[in-house]
Amino acid sequence: MQGRIIKLLSNDYTVYAEDEKEYICKSRGKFRNENIKPLVGDFVIFDDNNNYILNIEKRNNELVRPPVANIDQVIIVTSVKSPNFSSNLLDKLLYIITFHNINPIICFTKLDLLKEEEKGDIEHLLHYYKSIGYEVYKNTEIDKIKAILSNKVTVFTGQSGAGKSTLLNKLDETLELKTDDISIALGRGKHTTRHVELYPLFNGWVCDTPGFSSVDFSGMTSSDIRDQVLEFEQYKKECKYKDCMHDKEDECKIKELVENNVILPSRYHNYLKFIGR
Repeated sequence: MQGRIIKLLSNDYTVYAEDEKEYICKSRGKFRNENIKPLVGDFVIFDDNNNYILNIEKRNNELVRPPVANIDQVIIVTSVKSPNFSSNLLDKLLYIITFHNINPIICFTKLDLLKEEEKGDIEHLLHYYKSIGYEVYKNTEIDKIKAILSNKVTVFTGQSGAGKSTLLNKLDETLELKTDDISIALGRGKHTTRHVELYPLFNGWVCDTPGFSSVDFSGMTSSDIRDQVLEFEQYKKECKYKDCMHDKEDECKIKELVENNVILPSRYHNYLKFIGR
């Protein structure tokens, strides 16, 4: 029988099958021998007599962290306060997600916690990310977010304590996902999501993932990172060198645009950190 893995807990895979029923399955030993691990989101063929996964269909894409496959879009839940906004983490997630051929969407949360003098800077950020081509929402725009979830597989991810589970509960209060307060001592969220699971929502599937404070660029080269920066792609033909890394090269259009504040300086400085400059 065919189905899709919608939950992994310990070594038990919950498969939502073509008969619209759920089956708890085990993974066959051959996958371990072949160093293959079934992921949440995988389309599989399983034996509904002894509930063993027999085959994993080819994936459209996959993420390592969170470990989930066949994703349409990722909503990066980005806190602006408690924990404070991190342009480094946001840009890192954007580049990793686009590298894996997945559509990234930004959702800013906790704007109500901003002081009056902080609001202008955050509004500027929202406008900038929109202007370069990203979809950007505020967590108060519930109806708009509901609309983009329809018939899609959507992963919610982002910094610990940013409000992923809270946002999902606002979208559908029947989910009743566990939330927790920010750890004052650590300045970050307490981990409340312990496993990866797909939930049916608005004729699609959504995934709340364990929060995290850092990610890396496993499998990506410096050129791969450069090629995910939307502003660089837009202006790279104006650089002197065809394969310009926008670092030490002369007559680099990107560096000129950064100096003139056409490209957000934080985006450029994050990029240099990411490629080890």
